Amino acid sequence: MSRLFEPLTLRGVTFPNRVWVAPMCQYSASTEGVVGDWHLVHLGAYATGQAGLIIAEATAVSPEGRISTRCPGIWNDEQVAAWRRVTDFVHAQGGIIALQLAHAGRKGSFNGEDFSHAAPNAGGWTTVAPSAVAFEGYPTPVELDHDGIDRIVAAFADATTRAMAAGFDFVEIHAAHGYLLHEFLSPLSNHRTDEYGGSFENRTRIVRRVVEAVRGRLPDDKPLFIRFSSTDWVDNGWDIEQTVALSAELKDLGVDLVDASSGGNLNTKIPVAPGYQVPFAEAIRATGVATGAVGLITEPEQAQAVLDEGRADAVLLARAFLRDPHWAMNAAEKLGCVIPWNAQYERGRTVR
Repeated sequence: MSRLFEPLTLRGVTFPNRVWVAPMCQYSASTEGVVGDWHLVHLGAYATGQAGLIIAEATAVSPEGRISTRCPGIWNDEQVAAWRRVTDFVHAQGGIIALQLAHAGRKGSFNGEDFSHAAPNAGGWTTVAPSAVAFEGYPTPVELDHDGIDRIVAAFADATTRAMAAGFDFVEIHAAHGYLLHEFLSPLSNHRTDEYGGSFENRTRIVRRVVEAVRGRLPDDKPLFIRFSSTDWVDNGWDIEQTVALSAELKDLGVDLVDASSGGNLNTKIPVAPGYQVPFAEAIRATGVATGAVGLITEPEQAQAVLDEGRADAVLLARAFLRDPHWAMNAAEKLGCVIPWNAQYERGRTVR
């Protein structure tokens, strides 16, 4: 049996394999942040395709935390009920599903139809950030005051409670890709001079607070993931050394796995190549926290090698799953492994 298809247990959750679906924005919720048939079919297909874990896309903890007007939310009961339909289907297939909790910060308030900026008088909102520093080509955000920071920490906590009510197995905190928490981490977007800016300890403070608040709302048997951009790919920005240091601290605060991505906080050239982000997962894993590797992992043999070489504990795929929702089933066949299939699909099996 390939290590790809060995189970992995984190706290009280046992993943049947280590081929996981990374969160992927769909921009297909209602303008009220409510998911519908698209998310049921999109995410449900990964459950019938035997993915070991499905992480639902960046879901805003508050209305102004959305990336776009068509991004999902988890700040009210209507959203909880809509998500419950999705989680019930995934669980009926024996699947495991988590929710990525997010706040877009300065990279929010876009029209989900054409991706133009949505002004507050046209369905959008005023964005917030650690500092009044705009992402290139975006409007200048409002710098958060201390009360605003407190409200955001509380929103992550409340969203965790709602995610549990919606039937998710656990949550992942989104601290990557240039969104709010990443904006605090990077000195290129965080120019504050108070206790939330300047030193490593100060810039990471809000992330520690969010982790503690979310962990406090999760049952002890539920794991907690966090996604980082391991580097800004720019000198004097957030980097892998700081990511490793923070990951070690967060392990002690109850984080069970780091989902190691990169980039997104500035427009910069990234040296993209197959497996280009795997070294980040490997470096973080050396701290003793479990890691998920991402980044142009497309072939079964490539994914298997990442795990066989001890570079990560699981692999997360996105575009490969968009092309083939049954990637896990097909990878098992290619590697000669027999894994469970839904009865409806058994006649398609070639390896028995």
